[in-house]
Amino acid sequence: MIRIIFLDLDKTLLPEYDPDPARPIIEELKRRGYEIIFNSSKTRAEQEYYRKALDIKTPFITENGSAIYIPKGYFPFKVEGRETEKHIVIELGTRVEMIRSELRKLESSYGLKYYGNSTKEEIAEFTKMPLDLVPLAMEREYSETIFTWAKEGWQEILKGRGFNVTMGSRFYSVHGNSNKGKAAQVVLDMYRRIGRIISYAVGDGENDFPMFDVVDRAFLIGKLRHEKAENVSSIEEVLEVIE
Repeated sequence: MIRIIFLDLDKTLLPEYDPDPARPIIEELKRRGYEIIFNSSKTRAEQEYYRKALDIKTPFITENGSAIYIPKGYFPFKVEGRETEKHIVIELGTRVEMIRSELRKLESSYGLKYYGNSTKEEIAEFTKMPLDLVPLAMEREYSETIFTWAKEGWQEILKGRGFNVTMGSRFYSVHGNSNKGKAAQVVLDMYRRIGRIISYAVGDGENDFPMFDVVDRAFLIGKLRHEKAENVSSIEEVLEVIE
């Protein structure tokens, strides 16, 4: 039986931006033989930073389900997608250039601040991210993050133009017709080609809800509610109730 666990990062695996608190959790999941799949709003560059710090070599899902990165040779079958030096990339989302083109039409009227129109210093202030990690977050490929806005209404406009607008743990994400659940389903189908699976997911935001819908057992940190998810206080609690 292949055990797969999808993990959100911000406020789920990572309390803040330091990878160190996540080490005991990751090491325990490895000890139990889990395939650990990051499924986060974070960019490829950010996730590779944490993957290296935590020594994780499995596939991963970026920018709210917009792209799946499969290490070359990971599966014993051919994976179709865009090829990079290290990965096969399955692109499900919309390029960030298209998203920013629409945001520029709205930013003045609605006072939108996002990665594409903010300085590194502003981003660090909005996110409380260490300044040295900001460039990794700025390497966006398929989504934008709305930090602040002066008035409501822009969300509905963007949805009307075919974009998804989803709330994470703190900020809105604007991306194409993709979500964490669609991407997770693609990954699960790959694993099913090599054996029987059981799947889990852990998250804390509304953008995690589609991911909960496609796994066998889901865990939701905090006070939000989802019909398929069990509420827990922390990811440590998840380790207490799964094998």
